[in-house]
Amino acid sequence: MAKKFFLKQPMMRKVIYALLPILIFAVGNFGWVVFSKVFLSILISVFVEWLFEKKKGKPVSEASIVTGFLIGLILPPAVPFWIVIVASSFAIIFAKMAFGGFAKNLYNPALVGRAFVYISFPAAVQQSWTPAVQSWGQGFVRWISSDIITMATPANVIRSGGSVSAWRMIFGNISGSSGETAKWLIAAAAVYLIITKVASWKIIVSTLVSAFVMSGIVYIFDPSKMSPFHWIIGGSILFGAVFMATDPVSAPKKEKSKWIYGAMIGSLAVIIGSFSLFGAGLMFAVLIANTFASLLDYLNTPKKVRA
Repeated sequence: MAKKFFLKQPMMRKVIYALLPILIFAVGNFGWVVFSKVFLSILISVFVEWLFEKKKGKPVSEASIVTGFLIGLILPPAVPFWIVIVASSFAIIFAKMAFGGFAKNLYNPALVGRAFVYISFPAAVQQSWTPAVQSWGQGFVRWISSDIITMATPANVIRSGGSVSAWRMIFGNISGSSGETAKWLIAAAAVYLIITKVASWKIIVSTLVSAFVMSGIVYIFDPSKMSPFHWIIGGSILFGAVFMATDPVSAPKKEKSKWIYGAMIGSLAVIIGSFSLFGAGLMFAVLIANTFASLLDYLNTPKKVRA
């Protein structure tokens, strides 16, 4: 009997289903360049994992498709193709296979890949924003919405004292990472993933509530910072809370731990995003929280069970 190429993982397939409408919206928003980069990222992620697993005679996990999908969506639309290749390769090799493969990684692979290129190649990643098309849907007849130019994201505009329409931030016809702009679609994906028991509502809620509260505290003392409302609809925290923080492998398993874990992510995302040189607070917040996931589960395990 021929060996299966992919390891069937129903949970991962549901995540893919949730991401598909977001991908379609991103193409209509920025152009077909988004689809090409998501496809390339998936191809590289699957290929790299296959190189490792074929020696052990094991199939490739469908989680590698999710990793590639996410990397393609959390990068700016105009980022160079070689950045996509580097991010996807690094994610699978160093955040997944180095730990032994699927279900053994400590950190979210997609965010590890993005963090590597974000820090290593800041000019290529942090300045590759491109404006959305004037009217959503025009991207379906374009490769990219405009010439590659430096374009501020809504979060950067607000931080610099400008303003962006709340409706545009919710609908998603704005500059930003390819898949992080359409807040209404991300919210719909959250509902689907929670109903199908793929994502933990506790992590999503605690992440968003803690971010809202922390940003409110910061805003009270410094009104020049982003308001709690803008934190939720103007950046990447909603996408991160739904698709990154809830990663079943790198997130804690105990129910009480999930509340603490989400609170850590939301609070740290605001603190890092408000006071550091890096605007990607959510990315670093999730990776820091990943480090403590196992410890949180251990501390929330009864002493008798620990022994």
